[in-house]
Amino acid sequence: MEAVAAALAADDPLPLLSLASTLLSAFEDRPSLGRPQESALPARDEVLQTFFDLPLVETSALLAAVAGLAGDEMLRHRVRREIGSRAHVLPRWLLAMDEAEPVDGVFEMRHVLGDGENLVVGVRLPGGSELCAAVHVDHNLGTLVKDAYVVPGSLRELVELMRTTADDPDTTITGLDPADARARITEAIELGAITVPPIETDTWPACRPLVEWAVGLLPDGGTGYERPEWTDADKQALADRFFASPFGAGLDDADRRSLLDSLLWFGTDYGPGDPLRWSPVAVGILLTDWIPRKIVADVPHLAQAPELLRAFIRFSHAERGIRAGLTEETLAAVDEWEPEYQEIIRSPRPQGPMALLARMGALDPDGPWGTAGDDEPATFGEIMLERLYPAVGGARALDELDDAPLPDEPFDRSRVPEEVRERAVEVLVLVDQCCRALFDRELRTAARRLLARIARDDPQALRRGRADTTAAAICWIAAKANDVFDTGGLTVKQLLDWFGVSANTPSQRGRTLLEALGVRATDYAYGPLDLGSPEFLTSARRARLIAARDRYRG
Repeated sequence: MEAVAAALAADDPLPLLSLASTLLSAFEDRPSLGRPQESALPARDEVLQTFFDLPLVETSALLAAVAGLAGDEMLRHRVRREIGSRAHVLPRWLLAMDEAEPVDGVFEMRHVLGDGENLVVGVRLPGGSELCAAVHVDHNLGTLVKDAYVVPGSLRELVELMRTTADDPDTTITGLDPADARARITEAIELGAITVPPIETDTWPACRPLVEWAVGLLPDGGTGYERPEWTDADKQALADRFFASPFGAGLDDADRRSLLDSLLWFGTDYGPGDPLRWSPVAVGILLTDWIPRKIVADVPHLAQAPELLRAFIRFSHAERGIRAGLTEETLAAVDEWEPEYQEIIRSPRPQGPMALLARMGALDPDGPWGTAGDDEPATFGEIMLERLYPAVGGARALDELDDAPLPDEPFDRSRVPEEVRERAVEVLVLVDQCCRALFDRELRTAARRLLARIARDDPQALRRGRADTTAAAICWIAAKANDVFDTGGLTVKQLLDWFGVSANTPSQRGRTLLEALGVRATDYAYGPLDLGSPEFLTSARRARLIAARDRYRG
């Protein structure tokens, strides 16, 4: 009551409104995942009833402020009757809060990199007092309210102060349609209320009822946040433009195209929705959380992400015309976070749905996240061993694996159905020519075996398409399964250039032939191709698998 009396005596309406807002926030009954209401707290109406039962000027003032902010018409009528019967003298602005009106104009303050923005709303109370609500909406956290505060004074004065304080060529303050501002802030508040874990600051969500009241004075019918639409064709065109640019020179292979798909997924579906705007904050989220949690792939594949990200940041900022100093700051963030990233991807961690459960507290955050049988926790070595099985066809095949060189064997025509023998020979000639030019005899044997297996298992797959694209795809599959593009100094572009076929050959023709081998698209979206048999693996590839097997067993 002493705090209420002091607020009531102040010339500024904000202290009393802030007390009422904090009270309402504490007893708010809206669902809030991860932050259940304290069971020890009584219900809001029970607390308010104590104010009705104690006829003091302080309780009258608090009831009036609560009723003004709560948006509860029944409570408002009840409070008016009670205060009228008490004959307490209260400020006019407090008794006439329903006459408050928004100040003309709403302002938006945002940075060019698009991490978030501040939306500023002004309210004029009866009697002329003004207050302003500034709401920070964070796009990296999902376009939700991360913080907000309410200050006394005019909207113009606050905006000018923000403009002066920022003193930043990369930050702009512009007007915003009031109806759109109401729609955006309302959506961001509601999303924040159901976010796990909940976001709390010194002023949020204590000021949420006051902010909601101020925003509710704005006209409705506006448009909320609309994420830019990026079709698959748009993303493909962007990827092609990057790899054809000086920034992407020497990076165009299947592995890095797959990684870039992930960067574009993050850029279009998360943050501000613009894959060409990278900030230090976005880099930190991507490297320390999003890729390790979302992308299931082996370490050699994931380890390439920082290098590719640096090149793509340079390309993106050049396309958007972003100041060089900001580009350098963003690249410095990659340098800062890469050591932690490289450590994370080499450590056991929950991924996919398991990661979501861990973030919600449903799993032990220290792992492990698998079992080795009989409900015993899986060790790191056991988890990594299981990742080797698909390459060779299972645990027994991995146990029996040797590193003897593949023989220089002829193409097995006996495995090829009569109706596709002519096409198989046509493809074989091109495969052999490519292997003589770019590979060795072991890889030629692997490619010949692949051709024979595809002809036997799915003759129609071999019959479709041109001979050169089929041969290029078979050589790509053999090379990809044996880590040639990662360890042999050859790029996918060099292979496709040798055949004179398009860059889409691995993803289009290769997909069809892999499906003929029983390899699903999801099996090779990230990381090396796992063909499920050592018969297609060179001695060098099998030697690396054996070394990994023995290391993980140790």
